[in-house]
Amino acid sequence: MKIAWFKTAISPEIGCLISGYGWDFYSVKRSDDIYMTGLCCDDGNNKVLVISFDLLALDESFIRRIREKGADILGIPESAILLTCTHNHSGPQTIKEAGHEHQLHTEYVSALEKQILSEVRKIKDAEFQEVDMYYYSCQSDENRNRRYVTADNCASFTPYRFEVSPIANGIADKELGMVIFQTPDHGDPVYVIGNYAAHPLAGHAPGLGGVRISADFPGAFRDYITDETGAEAMFISGALGDLVPREDELGADASRQMGIRLAKSCIRGMIDAPRNPARFLVKEPKVGSLIKSCSFRLRKKFRNNPETLMSDYLGKDDITMDIQCVSIGDICFVGMPGEVCNELGLEIKWHSPFRRTFIAFVATAYIDYVCPGNFLVSGGYEAMSHKFSARDSINFVKTAVDATYELRETVYPSEDENDPYPDNLNHQLVNIPPGR
Repeated sequence: MKIAWFKTAISPEIGCLISGYGWDFYSVKRSDDIYMTGLCCDDGNNKVLVISFDLLALDESFIRRIREKGADILGIPESAILLTCTHNHSGPQTIKEAGHEHQLHTEYVSALEKQILSEVRKIKDAEFQEVDMYYYSCQSDENRNRRYVTADNCASFTPYRFEVSPIANGIADKELGMVIFQTPDHGDPVYVIGNYAAHPLAGHAPGLGGVRISADFPGAFRDYITDETGAEAMFISGALGDLVPREDELGADASRQMGIRLAKSCIRGMIDAPRNPARFLVKEPKVGSLIKSCSFRLRKKFRNNPETLMSDYLGKDDITMDIQCVSIGDICFVGMPGEVCNELGLEIKWHSPFRRTFIAFVATAYIDYVCPGNFLVSGGYEAMSHKFSARDSINFVKTAVDATYELRETVYPSEDENDPYPDNLNHQLVNIPPGR
């Protein structure tokens, strides 16, 4: 495997509208810069490019345009360029939200497109570094589900009823996933991707905290890893639709400390994985990608309603969304549209044939929340803006899982088509792989 990367500041001007909370939050200062971080992986035959942005989201039309232009520059399929956002609530307004499309920061988005394509051109001519690839995964108790569901299946949104937060009973995906690259000779860390699911709003405190430009905890995560190891870092948000930090909305120290705690867990993985290559070294690190589309039926209240549906989807009863899979070795990133709730993300991860599967948030479009079907029974904040019929949620999951199987079979074909991977019948009952 060979890799090349970039990190570019994309901070807006002071005074811009802050996205993610309302329409009267305008920035008054910058506590830290926001960035786009890009990583290109080359296995000798194919390349993939992953770019993560410290932004709330990007519109589907913008994403499609960047994939098309970037693919033309690099000579790779459009599916091989994955754009994902951390879902930062302390950055500029970069999507056309229903009823407020005029508040899209068009100048910023136009400049961002030029910045992205400039970096893609540089990557094309960059000197790629040879690396060994490892993966790692651990549990990190830095998030919580913000839904409390009563015995009669009625949901409360805990940010508006904070006293019930200690007994909130929703599922929370605690996995901190990692992809680790280091030099083959001295084993020096070069680059790491971290994947975790929590809304980046730890720093969004009342008053001043809500009007500061910041990358929130993903920025602190990257900075700590780079300061302590010398490796560059990328943060990719998982399926965080209904997950928040344990210290949400408490200010800069809350976001900094959460980022540092996640980074320390990641550094622990950077220590453990190379010391156990038989377990964590990816021995045949091929890359691959594909896009599958799925159609969804809009709920009646959203159809052709400019107050609840962005203009790109007006006049339609059904809309089609992309689900994108990009694999690096035996690790798959599944790029989803909208704010996917973590229950759906877990379903995809549980059913995937890859060694590890991580969700890439708002990677193909922004279509508000995507919830399990029963959320439309229990209600709550997420269900209010879920735009599809309840039955479409399982189709959403099935399309993503089918994509993971199709991609893995393409990148690592089964030796026997009549007995396809995965099948663990040859494993020991208690499977403890050797350390070396």
